Amino acid sequence: MQRRTSLKLLGAAGAGIAGLALVDWKWQILDRLTHAGFFTYDQERLITSLAETLIPEGIPGGSGAAAIGALSTGTDQFLIKFFEKCLEKEEQEILIKEFKALEKLNFSSLSKAEREKILLDYSTAEGEDQKKFYELIRSNTIFGFTTAREVMVDHLGYQVAPGFYSGCVEVPAEKA
Repeated sequence: MQRRTSLKLLGAAGAGIAGLALVDWKWQILDRLTHAGFFTYDQERLITSLAETLIPEGIPGGSGAAAIGALSTGTDQFLIKFFEKCLEKEEQEILIKEFKALEKLNFSSLSKAEREKILLDYSTAEGEDQKKFYELIRSNTIFGFTTAREVMVDHLGYQVAPGFYSGCVEVPAEKA
């Protein structure tokens, strides 16, 4: 019987798994501390949860592929870059102001139904900044999702140049 060897292996495996969990936790802290970018780490997570709320996973992929959503197509990363590089300064200020308001609500950790309710409140808000924020998030999330390769080519069957070109083809002469 090799019970001692088996117990040693099980103990080593358990310690290894615990060590991996600790390393992952430390990497998350390191990512948070060394994050460099226009948006803070928490604001980027907020953009990710906004995109996930607007377009959740579940749209069936083309050709029997797995279900797709905003996160699986990289729409959240598109939004981060788009908001940083393409928006006017005033629009960026509106985004950051509303991100701070959503961070106070702890938006990322709310349930899906609660996040949807908050976004619906933004869509019918009285404030001009809140309406502008909602339109920026909604329209650019849809734009980023619908122009992703997974949606255009795999799901919708888009072809850049539909049809085929056949050069040097014999053309039958017309009969008079």
